[in-house]
Amino acid sequence: MFDTSGARKLVEVRDLKMHFPIRTGLMRRLTGSVKAVDGVSFDIYEGETLGLVGESGCGKSTCGRAILRLYDPTSGSIVIDGEEIAHAPFDKLRRLRPKMQMVFQDPQASLNPRMTVAGIIGEPLQEHTDLTADQRLERIYELMDAVGLNRDFANRYPHAFSGGQRQRIGIARALALNPKFIVCDEPIAALDVSIQAQVVNLLEELQARLGLTYLFISHDLSMVRHIANRVAVMYLGRVVELAPRDALYEDPLHPYTRALLSAVPEPDPAIHDAANRIILQGDVPSPANPPDGCNFCTRCPQVMEICRRIDPDIQEIAPGRFVACHLYTKETEKTAAHAAQSTGA
Repeated sequence: MFDTSGARKLVEVRDLKMHFPIRTGLMRRLTGSVKAVDGVSFDIYEGETLGLVGESGCGKSTCGRAILRLYDPTSGSIVIDGEEIAHAPFDKLRRLRPKMQMVFQDPQASLNPRMTVAGIIGEPLQEHTDLTADQRLERIYELMDAVGLNRDFANRYPHAFSGGQRQRIGIARALALNPKFIVCDEPIAALDVSIQAQVVNLLEELQARLGLTYLFISHDLSMVRHIANRVAVMYLGRVVELAPRDALYEDPLHPYTRALLSAVPEPDPAIHDAANRIILQGDVPSPANPPDGCNFCTRCPQVMEICRRIDPDIQEIAPGRFVACHLYTKETEKTAAHAAQSTGA
């Protein structure tokens, strides 16, 4: 298990917000905003994989793109390898690009169909290094070897490859500049099940060999359990629980995390039939008009009156375990009150 006690924080995200404006009418007046990411905070330690999970539309991919400044965040702080990049100017951001890269969800959409494999992998080298043409070609071949692509494919175009091979091209491109941090935005979601394990194993091998740090975004909870060291659970733009992998999967604290994990398919028929499924009622609220209080209060099976009025802060209730829920706020208050009464007695 990954030990964070002696590890260095490579990525520090504080109160990150990504709001997209809503404009209506002939004059395109600003009438609201879609709060895709609404106050997210977490750290990623050097050499670890942080899994970011949640249902579709919760803001996972937007969060990953904002961290790399593919979107300009509305507010908040993003520190990568000691450099603040949340509102860094273009020239500073360009200088920092080699440290941070991304593997996109759809390999077909993220590769230029008019460029060869050598051109796609070599483009970052041409933009950010002073390598000669021969040196670039040698580096391209090294990267193709690293991700398991035949060197003879260097002059082929993306349409000639399978989905898994295209994703390997995307991974090779991300590795070209020797980054420290890679955001993997659902890198296996568009692939056949038979290929998914190969790509995940490749990511793990590269991490072990090159010392990479990953933010692994996915809705596949089984795959996240396999690859991640710690897991952050998002709901409607906010992190509701953050914990070490084993602790979260064995003893989820937040009601949403429990519901999410109860939906994971179980291959054993006996266990599947005996499983206690938590079926949430209603639909996910709109991020343009989130409910008052806790975002999950409209669907939570354990909702209390305070949940509809006050948004709970995320708090550490055990070493390395963070949760944003009034169930634990109340327990904390009860414990403090009991301790105060005991002291007074």
